[in-house]
Amino acid sequence: MQNRTPRIPEQPAPNHPEFDARFTDELVAVLTGARRRALRDGDRQIDTAHLLHSLIETDPEVREAFDGGPQLAKVLGYLVQRSIGYGLRWQSSIEDSGAVPVVRDPAADGWSPAALAALDDALYRAAARGEDRAAGLDLLAALAADAESRAVEVLARGGVDARWLAGRVAGVLAAEEPRRG
Repeated sequence: MQNRTPRIPEQPAPNHPEFDARFTDELVAVLTGARRRALRDGDRQIDTAHLLHSLIETDPEVREAFDGGPQLAKVLGYLVQRSIGYGLRWQSSIEDSGAVPVVRDPAADGWSPAALAALDDALYRAAARGEDRAAGLDLLAALAADAESRAVEVLARGGVDARWLAGRVAGVLAAEEPRRG
């Protein structure tokens, strides 16, 4: 009889208050969910697909950015397949889309270089709108903008054009801007 207790991988990316303080409370919940998902899936690092999965599950504004239920259902279906084994080819590799050079920040331990690039881009997008903290739509736009990321691969397999999605999110954020000001 085989032991059915799964191997517990090394704990990825501990919470760092100084890291999370730059994001809205809702986005911090997304980051926490992505950390949990990577641990549960046995992945070495939190990658952009973990972030996308957690964003879709957690943030209603992100879900609204997709073109209706069928499109969102296909993306979620692919993400679920990945979490139950379809994405095993990714487990032993580090996601590096080449978006930024790899830097070793202690707060970044456990994050793939592409995920860190997306988080930095989300912060940049928020700052460009005059916001102190990045939100879920900022991260979704950043994920969709990196054509070499796993998140974009997931979107493509789910039938979502990442450029179209990034443009749609930019439109939503631009429409919200006058209401905040």
